[in-house]
Amino acid sequence: MADYVVEFGKDGGREADGRLDAPAFHRNHEAILGVLKRYLTGKSGDMVEAGSGTGQHVVEFAREFPEIVWWPSDLNEKHLESIEAWRRHSQLQNIRPPRRIDLSNSGWCHELKSTGGPGELLAIFCANVLHIAPWRVAEGLIKGAGRYLRHDGMLFLYGPFRRGDRHTAESNEDFDAKLRQGNPEWGVRDVEALEELARGAGLSLVEIAEMPANNFTLVWRR
Repeated sequence: MADYVVEFGKDGGREADGRLDAPAFHRNHEAILGVLKRYLTGKSGDMVEAGSGTGQHVVEFAREFPEIVWWPSDLNEKHLESIEAWRRHSQLQNIRPPRRIDLSNSGWCHELKSTGGPGELLAIFCANVLHIAPWRVAEGLIKGAGRYLRHDGMLFLYGPFRRGDRHTAESNEDFDAKLRQGNPEWGVRDVEALEELARGAGLSLVEIAEMPANNFTLVWRR
């Protein structure tokens, strides 16, 4: 397993069936859902959640968008167990079993396709991953999005980001310093640096949506 993988849900609860509970989910899922509704309402197709963590987001979103087939994924084995537990608990028919993928490999979606996964994607959603992973994960995620999103497909990135080479809040600056102290390869990413990667992958930034607690959802279109 990659040494950068972080386990979510440690500060929350664990059900007997293996479901992990991440407190951050309860703070952010409604705000994220508001952004997704603007772009996904009435749409159908396949959507990958890259780095699904506990699996709570994919269940919430799959319930809201029943015409979309959701493909959760992660690299952490405990996360994969939790995602599957949440999938079974939800009994939703539009969530596929979680897949193990490494986002640092830009061919990550090929791993899905080679095991019966989706082809062209309607969208990709990724929350709270890029700041707790090396830069090569951002590179792999965005390059893969450029390869596998269908025409007008969307990429949604949620988390803390810097804008104009500056932190947007003192709390984010403190958080960034703690991240980099723990692992020099981690850190709050610059929107402009991500935008440069995205341009190279054929993606255009269409919205920077402000979220609670000094976070953002970045919306990209192919």
